[in-house]
Amino acid sequence: MGKRCSKPVYRDKRMTYMIDSCAPQRHAIQAGKIGYHALTHGAYPGTPVPGNVLPGIGSIGTIDARGEQDWGFEPHRNEGIEIVFLETGHMTFIADGQRHQLRAGDLTITRPWQLHSMGDPNLGTGLLHWLIIDVGVRHPNQPWRWPSWVMLDPSDIKRLTTQLRLNENPVWKSTPDLRHAFREISCCVRQVRKPGAISRLTIHLNHLLLGLLEALQSQSRQDYPELITRERTVELFLSELGQTPDALSHPWTLGSMAEHCGMKMTSFAGHCRRLTNMSPIDYLNRCRLEWAANRLRGETTPITRIALECGFNTSQYFATRFQQKFKMSPRAYRNSQRGRTSSGSSRRKAGR
Repeated sequence: MGKRCSKPVYRDKRMTYMIDSCAPQRHAIQAGKIGYHALTHGAYPGTPVPGNVLPGIGSIGTIDARGEQDWGFEPHRNEGIEIVFLETGHMTFIADGQRHQLRAGDLTITRPWQLHSMGDPNLGTGLLHWLIIDVGVRHPNQPWRWPSWVMLDPSDIKRLTTQLRLNENPVWKSTPDLRHAFREISCCVRQVRKPGAISRLTIHLNHLLLGLLEALQSQSRQDYPELITRERTVELFLSELGQTPDALSHPWTLGSMAEHCGMKMTSFAGHCRRLTNMSPIDYLNRCRLEWAANRLRGETTPITRIALECGFNTSQYFATRFQQKFKMSPRAYRNSQRGRTSSGSSRRKAGR
C-alpha cells in the first residue's frame, strides 16, 4: 500500500470534492481484516506507478473483506468513472442518496458528479474489484477523452461513451466476460513487478471495456438524453450548493458560477431560473440563509462568525437578508428557537 494517506481531494475550478479517505482501509489492512492490492496514480492508496504507465487510471485493485467489517467508505466522488464488481459476498451501496443491496455478480458504475459510498455504515463481506478511469470530465455536458492506451475501435469507443453518458443508473449485472476480465486484472495487479505484467494488464483492461459495452447494451432499456445537457450540469451545481456548506462559503459571483459550469452568464442564469424560478444570486443567498438558520438553531457560535462562514461579506448584509426571509433578526430567531426548545422540554417534564 502506498504512503499517500492524507484525506485526498480533487478540485474543479472553485469546487473541492472529497475522495474517499484511505485511513479506514489502512487500519483494516493493518488489523488483518481485509486483503488489499492496488495500483494508483495521484492521491489514492496503493502501489504508485509512473505517470506514463496507463495514464488516466486513478486506482485499480481488489479488497477481500473477510467477514463483516467495522468500517466503510465515506460518501465521495471520484476523478473519473468508477467501475466496481462484487465477485462474492454482499454490500450496501449508496448512490445519489439511494440504497442498493449488492449481491455477488453485481456491478456498479458512478460518474464524477455522483456522490456515492460503500457500506451502511460498515462494509459487508466479500471480494470487491474496482477501476477508476479519468476521461477528462467533471460535468455531464463535457466531451469525454479516453486515455491513449484504450485500443477499442473508434465506433466502439463512441458507443461506450454514449452508454455511459445517457444513463446514470448505478447498478448493473456483470457478465462472464466481465468476471473473467476483472479476475485477470487482479492477477496483473498482484504481479505488477513481473515482466509483461503491464502489457497483460492493458490487454485485460481493453477486454473489460469491451465487455462493459456489451453488458450495458444488453441491459439498457432507455436512454435519457437530458442527462448530458447543460441544464443537467446546472442542476447538479445548484444541488451541490444546497447540500454542501463548503460550497456556500465560496465568494461566488454570477460570472464565477457560470464559468464553473462551463457556460456564458446569460445561458447559466436562464437555466437557473427555469430550475428554481430564481436568479442564481437569489438562489445562492437562499441556500446560505437556510444553512445559517440551521446553525442558529443548533449552535452557540457568534452570529457574525456564522454569517461570514456561510458566505456573507458582512454581518449587516446578512442581517438584512435574514430579516427579509424570516421576518425577524438573526438574534431574535435564535432566541425564538431556544424558547421552543425550553417549552418542549418543560412539556415533556410535565408529562412525566
